[in-house]
Amino acid sequence: MIKVLYRIYFCVVFVPIMAVVTILTALITILMCSFFDDRIWGFYPARTWARLMCWLSFVRVEVVGRENIAKNHSYVFAANHQSFYDIFSIYGWLNVPFKWIMKKELEKIPFVGHACRSAGHIFIARGQAKAALQSINEAKKKLVNGLSVVIFPEGSRTYTGEVGAFKRGGFQIASDLQLPIVPITIRGAFEVMPRTTYWATPRKITLIIHEPVDTAKYIENQNELIEIVRNSILK
Repeated sequence: MIKVLYRIYFCVVFVPIMAVVTILTALITILMCSFFDDRIWGFYPARTWARLMCWLSFVRVEVVGRENIAKNHSYVFAANHQSFYDIFSIYGWLNVPFKWIMKKELEKIPFVGHACRSAGHIFIARGQAKAALQSINEAKKKLVNGLSVVIFPEGSRTYTGEVGAFKRGGFQIASDLQLPIVPITIRGAFEVMPRTTYWATPRKITLIIHEPVDTAKYIENQNELIEIVRNSILK
């Protein structure tokens, strides 16, 4: 009975509110980033949006290991990708300003794509090395004084809840940017909303922030770097 009532609430209350708030957040981001610093207006409206989405869907988020990241230091955060709620969790509770490195295709989403572009997020076109290099060079200019980037090394959400193979692209970016990689384990998001459903289930999501990995030590052995980061997330 509770499950049925929650699904009714999810369809009748949550989804309409999510649509309206998402559009408003996108418009605020586009407008304010046109006149002011995207470091602030490209992050805080989205953080409020993400927290509201979790609260409205009765999803709790806990963060473990925040002491592993230093204030005003730039990182590449690498997280496993279980669910759409990964985005809410990282946006809402990582608590450091960052830019996503995201697929070029996401730029086509109405309102959201324009907002992400205005906020300074970094779009990477698959298979277009020249365009990717240009995006990386643009990112280097931004990632100072505590501004970081977030990547999902798997590239897309898992179908099974298991951590998939990591693509090399995100690690190459970290090496090119000469920034430490911070592995993040996202636990519980798959149970909230797996890729195979549009329904959320009220649960707790845990973000586990691991110790940074110095990419400079693995310039000549990127496979070892990938393995170390993946194992940190798995354990």
